[in-house]
Amino acid sequence: MTRDEIIAAVRDIIHTIAPDEDLSNLNSQERLRDQIELDSMDFLDIVMELRKRYGVHVPEEDYKELSTLDGCADYLAPHMADKELKLSV
Repeated sequence: MTRDEIIAAVRDIIHTIAPDEDLSNLNSQERLRDQIELDSMDFLDIVMELRKRYGVHVPEEDYKELSTLDGCADYLAPHMADKELKLSV
């Protein structure tokens, strides 16, 4: 997956978990929790969805790496390089 596809995958997962949030103006360098309403359970749901869709296990000590879209792309790139983008229907 490319960097843009990883960001699209994360945005799609966020949309699945928080469908009422407007994701159109997300700043990729700003903390997600500062831009949209995500609580701890929502964040865990994102991590679990990454595992379910892509088989990517994110250890708890690495959760901080997923605080921004850029951070997600940087952290997930080596784990998702050989994966195909799966968007929700």
